[in-house]
Amino acid sequence: MERAAPSHRVPLPLLLLLAGLSVLAAPAGADVPMEACCADGHRMATQHRDCSLPYTSESKECRMVQEQCCHNQLEELHCTTGINLASEQESCAMSHGNNASLEALFVKRCCHCCLLGRVAQAQGQSCEYNLLVGYQCGLVFRACCVKGQETTDLDIGDLPRTAKISEMEEEQEDPYLNDRCRGGGPCKQQCRDSGEEVVCSCFVGYQLLPDGVSCEDINECITGSHSCRLGENCINTVGSFRCQRDSSCGTGYELTEHNDCKDIDECESGIHNCLPDFICQNTLGSFRCRPKLQCKSGFIQDALGNCIDINECISISPACPVGHTCINTEGSYTCQKNVPNCGRGYHLNEEGTRCVDVDECSAPAEPCGPGHLCVNSPGSFRCECKTGYHFDGISKTCVDVNECRRYPGRLCGHKCENTPGSYYCSCTAGFRLSADGRSCEDVNECDSSPCSQECANVYGSYQCYCRRGYQLSDVDGVTCEDIDECALPTGGHICSYRCVNIPGSFQCSCPPTGYRLAPNGRNCQDIDECVTGIHNCSINETCFNIQGGFRCLAFDCPENYRRSADTRCERLPCHENQECHKLPLRITYYHLSFPTNIQVPAVVFRMGPSSAVPGDSMQLAITSGNEEGFFSTRKVNHHSGVVALTKPVPEPRDLLLTIKMDLYRHGTVSSFVAKLFIFVSAEL
Repeated sequence: MERAAPSHRVPLPLLLLLAGLSVLAAPAGADVPMEACCADGHRMATQHRDCSLPYTSESKECRMVQEQCCHNQLEELHCTTGINLASEQESCAMSHGNNASLEALFVKRCCHCCLLGRVAQAQGQSCEYNLLVGYQCGLVFRACCVKGQETTDLDIGDLPRTAKISEMEEEQEDPYLNDRCRGGGPCKQQCRDSGEEVVCSCFVGYQLLPDGVSCEDINECITGSHSCRLGENCINTVGSFRCQRDSSCGTGYELTEHNDCKDIDECESGIHNCLPDFICQNTLGSFRCRPKLQCKSGFIQDALGNCIDINECISISPACPVGHTCINTEGSYTCQKNVPNCGRGYHLNEEGTRCVDVDECSAPAEPCGPGHLCVNSPGSFRCECKTGYHFDGISKTCVDVNECRRYPGRLCGHKCENTPGSYYCSCTAGFRLSADGRSCEDVNECDSSPCSQECANVYGSYQCYCRRGYQLSDVDGVTCEDIDECALPTGGHICSYRCVNIPGSFQCSCPPTGYRLAPNGRNCQDIDECVTGIHNCSINETCFNIQGGFRCLAFDCPENYRRSADTRCERLPCHENQECHKLPLRITYYHLSFPTNIQVPAVVFRMGPSSAVPGDSMQLAITSGNEEGFFSTRKVNHHSGVVALTKPVPEPRDLLLTIKMDLYRHGTVSSFVAKLFIFVSAEL
């Protein structure tokens, strides 16, 4: 907010002195290097472009200086960006970032002020300070205007400082010496001289005090204007605030300057407790100690990293079979039989420490004789036939076992064939033997593409199919042959004019002139040359469309008649001419078209007075053009009649019928003539 300041002014040196005293007022005995604090603030703004980072100084006064110097440096950097933006692209549009951020507002303000100075220079106006836009904006305005005359790049460092203004005052009189905001005026932060009064305002994060001059910090944490997220605590700072997590990160993690939890590498930081013979290996939130020395089999590493023997007799339960004693050895163990006396089928080993089985089947002894198998067992042996054979007690020999007969349907999926000592499984056509050698699985014959078009695998076989427009050959059952749709019994009804067979389908065609193929691809549509404008009728002729063509019509009214419409002639007044009274009152020209295959009888024309009057009577007759008797007339009622086609017209032709109607009304007879042009077209 802004408020008018008191009318008295405070000299600039006194303001600077008060500001310096307020910053340097540290507790007794404190040695605060203010220049170093300010340098830290400048460095933070230059490197991070962020003044909300935590300040590490233990001195409260130093942290205040760091924050203020950081904001000043950041505003200067943003202003330089705005000036460069105005100089390079003559526009203040920012291509990225949040245009509503504080940075964007500083950039845009300096950019606009610089553009005003460049425009003033381009229009030949004065480059002196323009206090109408404010003191700071006036400095940028003048600097950009002067630099525009020199056509060199401008940096914020080129803007005049207090010292430079003082030097200028020594050379010439300052035209804005009477500016009451010069040097800050009576305001603690921002000053604006409106001419009538001095108005003070505060920086972002501050609010004006009731005295209209001083500013105090806004506690965003109390007012609720902070942007801290859920799980974060708002901590107020001078002119701003910061957000801090409301809970710790837990063991093995630390809080970063960006308020995130980061794993602590105990191995790198050296805070682990691994012994010298162990290697520290970091894990998320913790660490583990891995021994450097790898022990051989039968040994294990103790807590000091030494390899010691494993007593398997204790760690393994049971280590030895029943009747044996476990004896631990270096890196291993042995089992010793408790009783040295061996029974039948056993003997002592060479060391005499335990009993071992006697292998009666080993050479040179052959207790079972030739042709048999001797099977050793613990303490004994037995004689058996080879697999696939059984012992015949009569012949005392091993004979082949017919597995297919002994286990019918249980060994093979399809067919079983006996072989000496075994059997063999096979499959019927369309199947192949599975990996187990017994089951049969279907062969997908379609993988070898036996069909000319589509193939469908079925269990034990396959089926060929054809696409639309083809049929399967009766000869081989795999080849697809084209279907001639035009030759089918319904082929004559597929197309309205002509059917042309093509591989897998057919095409319909129309006469070369006067027709086009309909969207359904089968019917022929008449082209209305009169509507499309592709006729050749003259300006004095009327185009009339017929099926497959058109006609150019023109007529002249006979003598004693005048044209009253495009197709109507009215009789002129007769006066005393009696012969004239016998002529028709009106001659009207009509035209129509129909194909030769029109169904008869068909009414093609209706004639009568435009309005009927009670007592009317009429007669209708064809006076010319019906020499072949295609048409006839019929009276419908007292005041109208029709012309009907009673006999088919066998071929396309043009006809002109003259139809006369005599109307009897109130004792007088009036005649009317209709000239009916009929165009008969060929059927499709």
